[in-house]
Amino acid sequence: MKATPVLACAAACAALAASCSKSADTSAAPAKTIGISIPAADHGWTGGVVYWAGQAKKDIEAANPGVKVLVSSAKDSADQVSGIENLLVRGVDALVVLPNEPAPLTPVCKQAAGRGVKLVVVDRGLAEPVQTLEVVGDNPGFGRVSGEQLAKAIGGKGKVALMQGVLCQVNTDRVEAFKKVLAGYPEIELLEEGVSDWSTEKGLRLMENYLQKHPQLDAVWAGDDDVLLGAKKAYEESGRTDLKILLGGGGSKAVVKMVLDGDPLVTQTVTYPPKMIYVAAQEAAKLLAGEAPAEARIVVPAEVIDASNAAANYFPDSAY
Repeated sequence: MKATPVLACAAACAALAASCSKSADTSAAPAKTIGISIPAADHGWTGGVVYWAGQAKKDIEAANPGVKVLVSSAKDSADQVSGIENLLVRGVDALVVLPNEPAPLTPVCKQAAGRGVKLVVVDRGLAEPVQTLEVVGDNPGFGRVSGEQLAKAIGGKGKVALMQGVLCQVNTDRVEAFKKVLAGYPEIELLEEGVSDWSTEKGLRLMENYLQKHPQLDAVWAGDDDVLLGAKKAYEESGRTDLKILLGGGGSKAVVKMVLDGDPLVTQTVTYPPKMIYVAAQEAAKLLAGEAPAEARIVVPAEVIDASNAAANYFPDSAY
């Protein structure tokens, strides 16, 4: 039967509409976008954060074809604010932020939350609790476990020095918990504490200073694996043999390898995983999928890595 002009026209229009619809589907932008804002890799731990942010992007996009992940790193707080503003202009639906510094980042994060963006804050918190969810390391636990391990290693007595990190709430929580443990050991004397800013170079200089001032040191809590590398170098160059333990923290591959190889001075470390940025990004993806968080704060625990589990915690391909 021959089609009438009206039917032929209708069929052509339907075919054209279907073709346009198909074309629109293929070229459509991703349904949802997650922005991840992090500090640049200025030392080992933040290098690990950059690595795990990249892994999060790869895994989330592979598992969720309708989701795009944008990663922005910044050299300082002003640069990070600018990067977040750019992410907001690009229309992110969720934002994962590890603040360079809490106070300067709070206004732009507050702005994002005010626009309805799902906000996940990692590690350092904000000056105001405007986030949807917070993912943090267990900083008091980190200090407590470090104090317990150090005290055990020296038999509950001896002369100890510690190295503080950047003077912020993270550092305060760690140091206060560490000192509280040591206060329970009357035969442990805390000789000195200085500021290392979580820097390998400053750890080296601080250790040189400690060694010059104190003829006897039984233990040093460097508080960070990057700092430990500098402190260990200074100790080895001094030729001294009095130290029983040098304890860092973070779980870097360099220090885990020392534990794995049976280093007599570096027998353990305490974790503070940069992978928490990965955990936070996965939580942001869940929020975009409509899953409400079970709690407003996820705490990633501090755990001991020693000879018994170093092999399982050694990742040679990791950036940290």
